[in-house]
Amino acid sequence: MRPHVVAQLAVSLDGATTGFEADQARLYALATLWQEDVTLVGADTLLAQESSVRTALRPGPREAGPLLAVVDSRHRVHTLPELRDLGYWSDVLALYSELTPARQPDSVIRELVTGYDHVDLAECLEMLGRRGAKLVRVDSGGGLLGAMIEQGLVDELCLLVHPVLIGDAPRWHDSFTRHLDLSLANVETFLPGVTWLRYCVAESSVEVGETVGGDG
Repeated sequence: MRPHVVAQLAVSLDGATTGFEADQARLYALATLWQEDVTLVGADTLLAQESSVRTALRPGPREAGPLLAVVDSRHRVHTLPELRDLGYWSDVLALYSELTPARQPDSVIRELVTGYDHVDLAECLEMLGRRGAKLVRVDSGGGLLGAMIEQGLVDELCLLVHPVLIGDAPRWHDSFTRHLDLSLANVETFLPGVTWLRYCVAESSVEVGETVGGDG
């Protein structure tokens, strides 16, 4: 059995993921409610934070923290040792495919190779479940979240909606076409008008489909 998968992201009222100042402190405070075993992140999300990661304090791995699993089919993320030492995660696991470019032979980062030209997300989740993971939190918008929704791999969807309209900007729901039936599980509003919406995905919507690449 694969782990329970929660997807969480900050969005504008019209679904944009960029172009506004997101309440990141509240977003990650809410994330602690799940106490996930694995934080699943795509390469694009980490590349956007690369400069800040390189200059951040690195107290070392947090023994009680979750595992950070990075979907990176094209081997574009080169800050995995730094990420491991930020003090949030217990360790880092790189998720690669068979066609991922060769890595340094002396790399100390653990790897999991699935899929041919893209990481097989369903197989990754199953293998993480066999290693003891019960809950995975997807901390990524764009391609990775879209691929997981398209394959029916998301059990909960949590949106921190900000009271702003962005207009012409990428939308978090632009990356998938699958129809999802959702059940509203919780609503909470914070000042100044930021609303947290927590949805459960109906069982009829959760099934493994064809392999679709993420933002790795």
